[in-house]
Amino acid sequence: MGYRVAVVGATGAVGREMLNILEELAFPVDKIHAIASRNSIGREVGWREGVLKCEDVTQFDFSTVDVALVSVSGAFSREWAPKIGAAGCIVIDNSSAFRMDPDVPLIVPEVNPDDVALASRRNIIANPNCSTAQLVVALKPLHDAARIRRAVVSTYQSVSGAGAEGMDELWNQTKSVFVLGPDEPKVFPKQIAFNVIPFIGEFREDGFTDEEAKMWNETHKMLDPDIALTVTCVRVPVMVGHSESVNLEFESPLDEDEAREILSNAPGIVVVDRRAPGGFVTPKDVQGEFPVYVSRIRNDPTVANGLALWVVADNLRKGAALNAVQIAQLLDERGLIGRKVLA
Repeated sequence: MGYRVAVVGATGAVGREMLNILEELAFPVDKIHAIASRNSIGREVGWREGVLKCEDVTQFDFSTVDVALVSVSGAFSREWAPKIGAAGCIVIDNSSAFRMDPDVPLIVPEVNPDDVALASRRNIIANPNCSTAQLVVALKPLHDAARIRRAVVSTYQSVSGAGAEGMDELWNQTKSVFVLGPDEPKVFPKQIAFNVIPFIGEFREDGFTDEEAKMWNETHKMLDPDIALTVTCVRVPVMVGHSESVNLEFESPLDEDEAREILSNAPGIVVVDRRAPGGFVTPKDVQGEFPVYVSRIRNDPTVANGLALWVVADNLRKGAALNAVQIAQLLDERGLIGRKVLA
């Protein structure tokens, strides 16, 4: 027998991807509900060979489900996740609302699976930022081998990280350059078509953005608070797939060949690293894929015990929907989901 599952925010890009991945991974579902805001009541989303009609979140009884995969705004989650958890349903929340809450575990199953036991504190588990998720999957096995002292990360984040509106803006601006005339930016602060924007989120007083702060705060919570991590987040004109240039300094020696072997044997990682044209992975290559891909692994001679690498993943999958479903799988494997039989 399976579980009763609700996908909250089912009409969004990540919500739809959650439904797809629940099916692809054959997560044991006996009953599923697509939940959305009042404006989306009755809208249809695909599920298996049919469709689901969206139900109103304000009218839905969450005591009738076992797991809720939630992909909505942080403000919405702050209001609704505690209510859903209080009804006895385990919430896996994709927003930033609870990631740094000390009573809410922040989970990437390849990195800190044992923290899932802490979910009982509030019945909420947080899903990390999309760029953090792929980063820590790549860092974890290297940190275990030689302890990372310092990391410098530059991200190249696709427009899908800003939702469907971001994807539409890139598409419309690209068409406008060639055909329709100027198209003023609405989602991004400057034109994204044929451009890159070194700004995601909001500026903090220290000059970093909150997107950059998310990456080091979440990495510290999941992996190790002693890693010195600095980040620059950049939006690029790519539809789907985040890339990261990662420079690492270790406490112990770790050369490129050892790192390549360690990463090749680590869960959730595929290494594509040939020193030839095309011997590396791009965001276009990983669209629709589950793993985190690592390429361009090389020694950094400018620091003691230095290493550089290139990390790419589908941000709608491992960066969001896939990680959420993998958390649900982890809960299932450890017997932490309450009710397995339909009432």
